[in-house]
Amino acid sequence: MIRAATERGEWFCARGATQALCRAGEFGRALRVMEPFVATGWRDALWVRADVLLRAGRTQEALDLVRPDEAGRASATECRAFAELLARAGRIDEAVDLLVPHVDKSWMLSVLVEITEGRDRDERMLELIAPHAESARVARSQGRWDHPFWEAQELQARVLERAGRADEAIRILGRDIAGRRFLAQNTLTAYAELLARHGRLDALRDLAAGGDARAVLGIYAQALRDHGHADEAEAVMREAIATDDWVGHRAWLSATLLRDSRLDEAIAVAEPGFGWYDCSNLLAPLVMLLDRPEDVLYLLEHPSVVPHHGHEEFQHQWLAWALAGLGRVDEAIALAEAHPAQRTDPRIVRAGLLDTAGRLDDAAAELRSLGTVEAREELCEVLIRQGRLAEAIAVHPTMVEQRAARPKPSPVARDENGYSLEPPF
Repeated sequence: MIRAATERGEWFCARGATQALCRAGEFGRALRVMEPFVATGWRDALWVRADVLLRAGRTQEALDLVRPDEAGRASATECRAFAELLARAGRIDEAVDLLVPHVDKSWMLSVLVEITEGRDRDERMLELIAPHAESARVARSQGRWDHPFWEAQELQARVLERAGRADEAIRILGRDIAGRRFLAQNTLTAYAELLARHGRLDALRDLAAGGDARAVLGIYAQALRDHGHADEAEAVMREAIATDDWVGHRAWLSATLLRDSRLDEAIAVAEPGFGWYDCSNLLAPLVMLLDRPEDVLYLLEHPSVVPHHGHEEFQHQWLAWALAGLGRVDEAIALAEAHPAQRTDPRIVRAGLLDTAGRLDDAAAELRSLGTVEAREELCEVLIRQGRLAEAIAVHPTMVEQRAARPKPSPVARDENGYSLEPPF
């Protein structure tokens, strides 16, 4: 990486090399790698240099390098970046003071909460959050949904909790939930998670029994499991499926059964939903949770699992991967060739299956024969896994080559007045 940064002038290599050198404590070398980029005055490079200086203990140099001027202080984004640097340097009050003038922007509240975590500034945060949380409650009481500070109530509860005032957080947010004085489902789930963290299972059960079961029942069931009531959690979710056969309930239970190594039962729970919409709802999550190719093969060859709704290619790709992982690479390649993936060169797919089967030399040879930018990117990864780092660096395409290989957008057809003739959807 360092060689690529110095010999080829690659920014991403230089940034990666700088991070690696910092982890090794070689701050001087990290600064030298950045020098050509810093010399251009590029702001991104200055920020990376500031990060290195801060890690090296040269705090004042780091801050002086990127300190915003008066014009910069008018930019909420620039102030945020500098405030985060100040917070890392332990100058938390300066960071807060820099951001307070921008607190009229709703996202700034969450930034303030993040940078003051564990910094003994909770009371000040609560003072800043309180008026926005109250105005959000008033907005909902008036039937309005357009209030910008939709996170304020959740943030208020979060700061109260971390300040050791969990009972107060539960009381205040619980009152908002009961009165339906909240703007986003995130606030509801944040309340359920707050109850779960503090073992309020009765209150959580009552919340899940209401009209918000789809949003919070999974949180309740997981809380039961966390408190040693796995059988009760399973019963709760099976009952929910019996009364409201919603994909989310089946997804939670099937994934949980799978984590408990109960694959057949997980398939049985998910199977009725395989054909509801597409494979992303229940089948894909099961595949993603399985890390052994034999289990993926067992799932995909189960009689209940059939291709549907135009998503057959996903199942063919998963099946090919499983076969390759089991060493049955010829079968995998034949399957992939019979059902080619969209927008992917079939030869790159073939190389990937060879790689999965552990035939790295064959995969590398396949990729070398292509010579395309995409193939060279894949070849670089294979060579790295073989420990051939110098070759990997040499073969990897430059940023210029990568940009040139990107598909160019088609020109938009326009009428005589300059308006697009393309359909809006």
